[in-house]
Amino acid sequence: MAAAFDVTSFLAEFGEVAASKGFTRHQLCETPAGPLLAWERLEEGEAPAYLSAGMHGDEPAGPAAMLALLRSGFLDQGSWLLCPALNPTGLAAGTRENAEGIDLNRDYLRLRSGEATAHTAWLASLPCPRLFVSLHEDWETSGFYFYEINLGEDRPERAASILEAVTPWFPPEPEAVIDGHDIRSAGWIYHVPEADMPQNWPEAIFLAKRGCPVSFTFETPSANCLDARIAAHVAAVKAAHGALGERNY
Repeated sequence: MAAAFDVTSFLAEFGEVAASKGFTRHQLCETPAGPLLAWERLEEGEAPAYLSAGMHGDEPAGPAAMLALLRSGFLDQGSWLLCPALNPTGLAAGTRENAEGIDLNRDYLRLRSGEATAHTAWLASLPCPRLFVSLHEDWETSGFYFYEINLGEDRPERAASILEAVTPWFPPEPEAVIDGHDIRSAGWIYHVPEADMPQNWPEAIFLAKRGCPVSFTFETPSANCLDARIAAHVAAVKAAHGALGERNY
């Protein structure tokens, strides 16, 4: 169990900054720890990029990194979808699962939880993202790694640019098998667009089934310094965005 996260203060701070930058607030559902919120800024003729964090309540670096990206001006232009705290009750308790004991990142097919049910309904109401990036952490690793799900062109140089961007804080995870997955190269898992367990869809599989062309799930080592984990996530998001030929702000 991680330290408790002040969900109320975080959502208020994130919301104040997001509103000042032209994002529209959407409350997807209510939880005992506060609302599940999404933020949109859609520009005509441009499919959005989508960032999510806070899926697991013992992984606080992702939400903090999204706030840092928002404050930095990186998200000031273009079409974006933001979900900075997908598991309010888990974040408040410092637990991976929500208050009902459900791992939300295994619930995007069965929809047992109110959070995943509301979240998928919101995503389904919007244009399919052109890019999905999910910010996570791993208590069992010492380096940075990521999953890529790619429905388009295979571009190994894109993966290399992400890993290079993170090297000031973390080397690639050295293990040849990470969380039961064979790596393609150090720190890079090239995942097929299918769930490891057919009934237990993560968010990334839901987005792949909707047709999102490329997604990255970034994992920083939870046992390391929080500031380094936040900075690594920020650098990885910027690198992924730039490697797709996106505008950098």
